[in-house]
Amino acid sequence: MRWKKGMLIYNINAGNGKLERNLEACLPVIAPHIDEFLILQTKEKGDASRFCSEYGEDMDVVFVLGGDGTVHECVNGLSPLEKRPLFGILPGGTCNDFSRTLNIPQNVRQAAEAIVNGKVRSIDIGQANNDYFSNFWGVGLISEASSNIDEQEKNRFGKIGYLLSAVRTIGDSAPFPYKLEHDGHLIEGKAIMILVLNGCFIGTNLLPFPMVSPDDGLFGVAILENANLGALLEIIAMKRSWTENLSSEAGVTYVQASTLTIESKRPLDVDMDGENYSQTPTRIKVLDHHLSVLIPN
Repeated sequence: MRWKKGMLIYNINAGNGKLERNLEACLPVIAPHIDEFLILQTKEKGDASRFCSEYGEDMDVVFVLGGDGTVHECVNGLSPLEKRPLFGILPGGTCNDFSRTLNIPQNVRQAAEAIVNGKVRSIDIGQANNDYFSNFWGVGLISEASSNIDEQEKNRFGKIGYLLSAVRTIGDSAPFPYKLEHDGHLIEGKAIMILVLNGCFIGTNLLPFPMVSPDDGLFGVAILENANLGALLEIIAMKRSWTENLSSEAGVTYVQASTLTIESKRPLDVDMDGENYSQTPTRIKVLDHHLSVLIPN
């Protein structure tokens, strides 16, 4: 592929000190495909979203080199645009979950080669109130675990830091009352976690819900009603495949939906793609085939 105008956004803090190596790996691959090439470095939170808002409509393609947080920012900068450029993800973070859903290689050079010589796939984006997510929206255990991640642990242990945080948090999780309306149906009860899924991975773990796809116009909605730690960890670690038996043992209700509203008695912190900055109540809808992403052939 070849483009007239392109942009690369990279997160200076992503990749545990591998930034220079990652740039050296991807720039020589991408640059020959772009006539006018703008390269921008994020220095603080919000930069990636702002760059996409300011320059996105002028670009034919936007690449991001960073982790899930930087990808999330770019999705929020690109999604409101009238004219949205192609989007290419280069995995430069700890987990790189959404790039895994798109089958992008986790080596940066291989990823760059695969997507500039690959094809275009139109994917769904989730809109939650006035924000956007590509991978997941979650409340309860997921947002508590996200808040409890020890940064030093994350830097030392990478993805294991997320799992350690989840295990630590699960003991403190009290079920919360919720009301969930989806496509004309109502579910009420108490849960320790609700996940709205557009992607297939969280914390590099492949989720055991086979119906989740980022381009089918539907979210997978998983409601975890009790904290059966053994069954939950078996689900996370994919030790057993998803069955109705395992779902009832782990206390999980699973549905698919294109629009939903989630309410709780008290406002709950929301985790979107690993970022915590909003609260319930939330109205969520699928933006069907909203972004065109570069993927390997």
